[in-house]
Amino acid sequence: MAGTRGGLWRHRDFRLLWAGETTSKLGSNVTTVALPLVAVLGTHAGPFTVGLIAAASWVPWLVLGLPAGAWVDRLPRRPVLLGCDVVSAAALVSVPVAAWLGVLAVAQLVLVAVLTGASSVLFGTAYRVYLPVLVAPADLPEGNAKLQGSEAVAQLAGRSLAGVLAQWAGAVAGLVVDAVTFLVSAGCLAAISMREPPRSAARKRSTLRREVADGLRWVAHDRYLRSLAVFGAVANVALTGYQAIQVVFFVRVVGVAPGAVGVLVAAPGAGGVLGAAVAVRLARRWGSARSLLACLLTLTPLGLLIPLTTPGPGLALAAAGGVAVGAAVVAANVLAAGFRQTYPPPGVRGRVVATSGLLANGSSAAGALLAGALGSLAGPRAAVWAVMAVLVAATGIVAAGPIRTGRDLPAAATEPARQA
Repeated sequence: MAGTRGGLWRHRDFRLLWAGETTSKLGSNVTTVALPLVAVLGTHAGPFTVGLIAAASWVPWLVLGLPAGAWVDRLPRRPVLLGCDVVSAAALVSVPVAAWLGVLAVAQLVLVAVLTGASSVLFGTAYRVYLPVLVAPADLPEGNAKLQGSEAVAQLAGRSLAGVLAQWAGAVAGLVVDAVTFLVSAGCLAAISMREPPRSAARKRSTLRREVADGLRWVAHDRYLRSLAVFGAVANVALTGYQAIQVVFFVRVVGVAPGAVGVLVAAPGAGGVLGAAVAVRLARRWGSARSLLACLLTLTPLGLLIPLTTPGPGLALAAAGGVAVGAAVVAANVLAAGFRQTYPPPGVRGRVVATSGLLANGSSAAGALLAGALGSLAGPRAAVWAVMAVLVAATGIVAAGPIRTGRDLPAAATEPARQA
């Protein structure tokens, strides 16, 4: 199938997927800041409680991560995406309702984090496998770059907006915005005209346990998939640990006002825009494997500037470190996403994506809890030092893997993963 002439902006169904996903990500990034602020300002939560709430949103990966891949490989993807949007909207609306009634508690915030996290597991797996259904293989790099780029813009805008909303309308207002964005996303998905091909009869007769095991074997036995999956798991411990502790660090240690917190938390989004913009260009010139490795090795060490942050001009350290980390992570995600969408056979891609996601996102729960616990014991600044050091160390996993030996990531598996 040839690529779309004039680029994917001429592809109606891709535009709808992009618009829905971007709008939803905008709201989700508002919630990334708003939910901890609701906990800190509304329930007077400490570092460990904030870390617990952050961890709760990642726990569903541990329970649903592997079955989600098999379900997505079995089911039409669009109804799954629509259902996830509706559930997330309903869960988020419950928080401002409870706050306005004066009955909001930490337990509800944890439950909301679990429900939106479960929806995110299914949505994230389904939309990554849905993209190759909508666009030609030649358009996948452009599609991934556009989606990752808009996700970075949504991070930049959404987290900045959360600070402004918290300053002027209260932290719970951000959750109302997120609920609306999920409904907008559902409307965009419902308008997509392309219909997916039916699942094969042989696949329908297979057991869920066997299909999950196939996905595990692909990731465990293939050295490229294994290297990227282990890196993602370790890196996400660090990244989610930082996300869990950053609001407490900026507010209580550095002394930043809520409005400015949103700007600092959004700094990785600015870097992500840059990373998405250059990833495909770098890959075309230098090769996908070399570009992925170079971005990680040169930019992630700058994340060590963040724990050096001080009031006033010292805030620039947090901004610079955040931009560098965001650029590295998003550029790597663009290149790795395209690889996972084409390298395994079509019938197993959902399970490969879900297995990799389980390792990456399941470890996020541990990262949030560990950062919260370390923040309580040694202080938030020490916790930020620790998670940034882990992130830098994680790049060594990629550097030691097979990616270092070639110019490009391979286009397709040449033999079954169990024989690799």
